[in-house]
Amino acid sequence: MQRRQFLQAGSGLVVSFSLGVSAVGHAQTMVSNKSMDKTQVDAWLGIGADGRVTVYSGKVDLGTGVRTALMQMVAEELDVNFKHIDMIMGDTLTTLDQGQSAGSLSLQNGGGTLRQAAASARQALLASAAIRWQVAATELTVNDGLISTRQGDRTISYSVLVASAPLNIKLDPKASLKAHAEHKIVGQSVARVDIPDKLTGKFMYMHDFKLPGMLHARMIRPSGQGGQLLSVDDSAARQINGFIKVVRKQNFLAVVCQTEWAAVKAARALKTKWTTPNTFPEQAKLYGYWRQLPVAKNEPVIQTGNVSNALGGAAKRIKATYDFAPHTHGSIGPSCAVADFKDGSCTVWSASQATHSLQAELSTVLDIPKERIRMIYLDGAGCYGRNGHEDCSGDAALVSQLAGAPVRVQWMRADEHGWDPKSPPTLVDMEGGLDAAGQPIAWRSEFFIAQANGTLEEFPLLAAVLSGVQRKGHYTGNLQKNADVLYQFPNIQTEVHRLADNAFRTSHLRTPGRMQNTFANESFFDELAAAAGADPLAWRLTYLKEPRAKAVLEDVARLSKWQSRASPAKNTKAQVACGRGVSFVKYDNDRTFVALVAEVEVHRKTGAIRVTDVWCSHDCGQVINPDGAINQIEGGIVQTISRTLLEELKFDQTHVTSTDWATYPILRFPEVPRIHVSLINRPEMPVWGAGEMAPIVVPSAISNAVFDATGVRLRSVPFLPAKVKAAGLS
Repeated sequence: MQRRQFLQAGSGLVVSFSLGVSAVGHAQTMVSNKSMDKTQVDAWLGIGADGRVTVYSGKVDLGTGVRTALMQMVAEELDVNFKHIDMIMGDTLTTLDQGQSAGSLSLQNGGGTLRQAAASARQALLASAAIRWQVAATELTVNDGLISTRQGDRTISYSVLVASAPLNIKLDPKASLKAHAEHKIVGQSVARVDIPDKLTGKFMYMHDFKLPGMLHARMIRPSGQGGQLLSVDDSAARQINGFIKVVRKQNFLAVVCQTEWAAVKAARALKTKWTTPNTFPEQAKLYGYWRQLPVAKNEPVIQTGNVSNALGGAAKRIKATYDFAPHTHGSIGPSCAVADFKDGSCTVWSASQATHSLQAELSTVLDIPKERIRMIYLDGAGCYGRNGHEDCSGDAALVSQLAGAPVRVQWMRADEHGWDPKSPPTLVDMEGGLDAAGQPIAWRSEFFIAQANGTLEEFPLLAAVLSGVQRKGHYTGNLQKNADVLYQFPNIQTEVHRLADNAFRTSHLRTPGRMQNTFANESFFDELAAAAGADPLAWRLTYLKEPRAKAVLEDVARLSKWQSRASPAKNTKAQVACGRGVSFVKYDNDRTFVALVAEVEVHRKTGAIRVTDVWCSHDCGQVINPDGAINQIEGGIVQTISRTLLEELKFDQTHVTSTDWATYPILRFPEVPRIHVSLINRPEMPVWGAGEMAPIVVPSAISNAVFDATGVRLRSVPFLPAKVKAAGLS
């Protein structure tokens, strides 16, 4: 079946799903003649007879405010009222694949194309009006989609020029964007369009979506990763009012019922027997296991000078090992999806941040062509990295195919914590040397990380694994990004060991690799600064050469009222010790500069750490929506404080044991610190991301602050009280 035929099937020229939503743009409406040619403006936006502009984005809004910022960019370049823009996001039938909404690239990459499409449309429409009136286009102005002569004697709207027809405008990569001095809405703090409905309860989340005749399913999982299903007894489940059937495909098992509650009860009543796998290492020996895994590839990242000779002649030589625990995503709202498999095609409503990539993986699970699968994005209750949304979508699609009916699947808390892909562990060995004058002369680092970068297609879904679909993909989740440091040392050697095996089911989790790598680098840099008796912030300024790197450090020093001195502080024997730590990163070493200062209190008797204040200076180039950027920075900081102080995946050799909030605690509202953010707006520069950058420096800043407060070095995340005491706190 061709795309156009799929569009037209069953309802003529227009297919419409009314989801009862307001101007947020959840309504997925598409016209059969909409272009999917990325070189055409029509692929990216359309202008209706009422003058409203519909924007089609392959990126999605994960609660980050991206929807609002993208609308600002289009409104600015097209010169229309922001309130007259509707946005369709992540619908594989009507939006083009712009890559996953990940890596803080939604505005940088996704926004750039939309911006250029809007500028191309504005340019072409001005030219059309100029021809109609026989005047030069330079003599015309635009305001809210209304073209006028400078004298104001003639006016015509975009909608009249378009006349409800396709624009038929080529996307012009050279179409001039507005000068930043002309911006009216870009750079302004515009209220997020989704917030009013979220505050009043009108907003339709993925969990709220319903289809007529929809059934409800609950998944029954193995006893642990790799468990095999031996037998199923559904006799008790059949007694549940509303029970429909049990569906199974090898180790993939689900109950299907008329209601949600019936599905919950039937899943509990189902009697199953599984083999007991033994796939995980002993938790107490995790990092020994990780270090001994076979190496698939050694990647030299940077080699400058002769590190061995420099270390051999160093006046001071320092070694340290850092480790970072695996984490679960811990989404507040468990994953949910709805699927309707019918006539050899499948439509899936999902909160996946990678709907276009997921299309291909579902094709493998369902054994149907990718073109027969339509993904429709709806906002979920929390998403970052690859959590359970994709797996839940696979569950719903396969259950719908096996059951022959539209099906809703909502994970339980134990599913979310126990079965979402985890971030892999990280282990880093560091060694450095100082000369007699206290200057750094050598830096050596070795990183033990998961095998490859990976894409969504390389992360087999649970539905694929359990149903016996053969997959060539592998689990991954860590990157070598930010393993190399920007500090100017004469001798540097950094190597990444890509491990050939991984007992865990892993994937990307917010700032994958970059946070772990920066934790080691920025903490160890502080160790060298302390050994040299230097102020850690001033030392960074000394050995960084890039002006924008220096600028964020100077700005955070101003913001936090940093007082120059060496660490640790003098009051290290206080029962409640206070200290400050600083950290810096240039994201991927190619965009967005961040400097962060954390202030902590350490309770000597208990080993508990409380972060009281955080100051963050942030340079992401041109800022589209200042409030939106600050919200992202604040949210990332809070989440990462939680990961740093509290979160640790617990497991035995069979399965994950931290399957609820009691066994996997997160930061509570009373524990949230005061956060102070300074945005260095550079409107003349390209747009860079803000979502993943500030979290990167939080663990190292807290570690450095604890040392400043107590003289104790913390090299193992999370910084649990027992670890703090064991590190030497007295």
